[in-house]
Amino acid sequence: MTTTASRRGRKGARPVRRPAPVGSGGPTPEAKRRTARILRQLEESTPEARVELSHRNPLELLIATILSAQCTDQRVNQVTPQLFARYRRAEDYAQADRTELESLIRPTGFFKSKARNIMACAQALVGRFQGKVPAGMEELTSLSGVGRKTANVILGACFGQPAVVVDTHVKRVANRLRLASTEDPEKIESALQQLIPPHRWTQGSQRLLLHGRYVCLARAPRCEHCPLYRLCDWPGKAPR
Repeated sequence: MTTTASRRGRKGARPVRRPAPVGSGGPTPEAKRRTARILRQLEESTPEARVELSHRNPLELLIATILSAQCTDQRVNQVTPQLFARYRRAEDYAQADRTELESLIRPTGFFKSKARNIMACAQALVGRFQGKVPAGMEELTSLSGVGRKTANVILGACFGQPAVVVDTHVKRVANRLRLASTEDPEKIESALQQLIPPHRWTQGSQRLLLHGRYVCLARAPRCEHCPLYRLCDWPGKAPR
């Protein structure tokens, strides 16, 4: 990509116009068009954009997402088969022996606080929601161990609601691509909601997540394999 700096010194050359990150005034039409191009490229490179946490129902995805905090999906998926065989309903988690639960989830890290959150969450499901996972942001985020990221995962994957998931990967990719200019997850979520049509929120944010997980890595981004290379002007990207 030809940059503004490379054009300096050319007589009559016009500077490259780059859309600014979303601000308080909302995104420009140019920024929305650029975001649409980014999502089209990601759709071509990642046709299937699914949540990689293994689950069969909303409760299993809720538990798996709680376990995924500070842990890889791969490690969670190694733990959950035995966990889901032992606990099948919210009532099972609510009445679990904490020592046994901690032992089962120990490989995911922070197992004591995760066990405490899972049991408190399950007790709330039983006491307030008839043992079912609710399908609303306010209700979900009232549960122990559930923030907006977890709630959006559930809403998008299980209930078909438009939802923008912002995890560490989305945060990194959104900033490198100038889709956002903040480290605050809620502000990034808002910025992406303004840039992306609602019907593409779930798949769009999941593709950004997968792109960050497998290509736009934190320490050694695989720029040589990046389908967004020409659309990216992150100063840290590797030359081809």
